[in-house]
Amino acid sequence: MKTIYTLIFILTFSSVYSQQKKINNYKYLIVPERFSFLKKTDQYQTSSLTKFLFKKNGFNVMLDSEELPLELKNDPCKALKVIIQDKSSMFKTAVLIELRDCFNKVLYTSKEGGSRIKDYKKSYQESIRRAHASMSNFVYEPSLEVAITNNNEIILESTKNKEVIVKNEVEKEVTDIKPVVKIDNTVIKIKNKVKKETLPKVTNTIKTLYAQPKSNGFQLINLKPEVVFIILNSKVKDVFIIKDKNGIFYSKDNFWIAEYYENDKLIQEKYQVKF
Repeated sequence: MKTIYTLIFILTFSSVYSQQKKINNYKYLIVPERFSFLKKTDQYQTSSLTKFLFKKNGFNVMLDSEELPLELKNDPCKALKVIIQDKSSMFKTAVLIELRDCFNKVLYTSKEGGSRIKDYKKSYQESIRRAHASMSNFVYEPSLEVAITNNNEIILESTKNKEVIVKNEVEKEVTDIKPVVKIDNTVIKIKNKVKKETLPKVTNTIKTLYAQPKSNGFQLINLKPEVVFIILNSKVKDVFIIKDKNGIFYSKDNFWIAEYYENDKLIQEKYQVKF
């Protein structure tokens, strides 16, 4: 019997660890402004409460109506979408919290959170809090990475359990470097004096689409996720026919071009596509 309990514990721990490892590949969470089981935007403050709770887990959390960071616009699959599943019955309010990737695949599911309060707002909020509480072991712990902010401050994040102070000499453009590395859910800050010309502006606003195979081609989706194009195979390499549009989808200079007519006007759009 002891062996059986040990095996169950190992399997449960392995499942949680596997889910945690997958989630750590993402640093953004997108919360819908209105969940599917509700009639109004942020009804009962369900969306704003969910955003608030997940910020405690260390993620960058945004409503889907908010302005997204540039790196997320360029690669929507860097974010997970938070879904609340309504499991309520006549006598009880109950919800599950799911985290889904850009292909709508469920990567994590909380335990059910419930409430018997008769007031809808209080009941849904208590249920969401209890479902989130079951994810108490769920913390975003990124591997070491570097991000440069507008005020020339370099921020590094790490999960090792140390504190390190480093002094380096680099190119003439950068001076007085005193990196301070604080780890285990803390932040490393390196303040640099950098010439403005060493930090080029990023102007790439090309949208990224994600290809899902079909029997005769692909469907291309965005983060929401919604189907932007359905492209059909042709006999020419890297050239597809756009279904239900008078146009083609083809590869050029490491990008994909959608070219079609709309109201007798030629439309040309450039995309990155991840097949």
